[in-house]
Amino acid sequence: MTSAQPRGPVDSSRIPRYAGPATFARLPRLDEVGTADVAVVGVPFDAGVSYRPGARFGGNAVREASRLLRPYNPAQDASPFALAQVADAGDIAANPFDINEAVETIEAAADGLLGTGARLMTLGGDHTIALPLLRAVARRHGPVALLHFDAHLDTWDTYFGAAYTHGTPFRRAVEEGILDTSALSHVGTRGPLYGKQDLDDDAKMGFGIVTSADVMRRGVDEVAQQLRERIGDRPLYVSVDIDVLDPAHAPGTGTPEAGGLTSRELLEILRCLAGCRLVSADVVEVAPAYDHAEITSVAASHTAYELTTIMTRQIAAAATTADAETGRAAATGAAGA
Repeated sequence: MTSAQPRGPVDSSRIPRYAGPATFARLPRLDEVGTADVAVVGVPFDAGVSYRPGARFGGNAVREASRLLRPYNPAQDASPFALAQVADAGDIAANPFDINEAVETIEAAADGLLGTGARLMTLGGDHTIALPLLRAVARRHGPVALLHFDAHLDTWDTYFGAAYTHGTPFRRAVEEGILDTSALSHVGTRGPLYGKQDLDDDAKMGFGIVTSADVMRRGVDEVAQQLRERIGDRPLYVSVDIDVLDPAHAPGTGTPEAGGLTSRELLEILRCLAGCRLVSADVVEVAPAYDHAEITSVAASHTAYELTTIMTRQIAAAATTADAETGRAAATGAAGA
């Protein structure tokens, strides 16, 4: 944890929410604070989509919607921006015409940010970006547990012969050995598939599936308990495709599917993960051109807020434990002298 007192958001009682630059939650830029415990970074890339483009504009739309976020999170009884330094790290600019090069660029930039000790809260962009992000995270933590919120499996092999698309990142991640295959879960999946083989292939990779209908029938608490048991104490990466939400709650996305989660269900499940070791996360596939009411961006900003709160709570708790252990060691040394 950074040693200085965290610098929080702009005071909205003094400067109107609609004024000033749109950083995430009106937090300082990374270059204004030097280092951060959680770096919020955008990846304006959508060259991997198979249907409607536009997620390249998602990160900035989420930032604009996040102007309404406030510093105290009552659902988690925490003031996340006072617990640890959270800063907006700007965007990772990737080649929109060369997916392979873009994947390499995103991985290198993520690796650099993680190398400072920060955890990442990434705003996409399409789901292609999850693969380079996972590579960078696994380099520090080893194979990670994955909790994947999405209408779709994203474990297909190729599209038009291309190995890197928004429908393939988690198959590549399994093949590369960067996921802990004993702790993989999809949540919110639904809709038609190419064939039953899609499910068979997915199961062979180690994924468990909680469909959107499962959440409706079983309820948030039971589903969250199942997910926590599967994750255990492993380092966890959470990837949220905003199309996990029903189009009524998130119309602004590239491949909408009927019958999805409500925003309330998604947020409640995330809040139930507070005890898990969340090492980084992403929220992707926000395509604001299809949602002029900004419903999708608002939902995505709150999703990122809950994930950020979990990370800052864990960082603060770890710092408290470290301070206590240092105090005990000092006391033991003094007694021995």
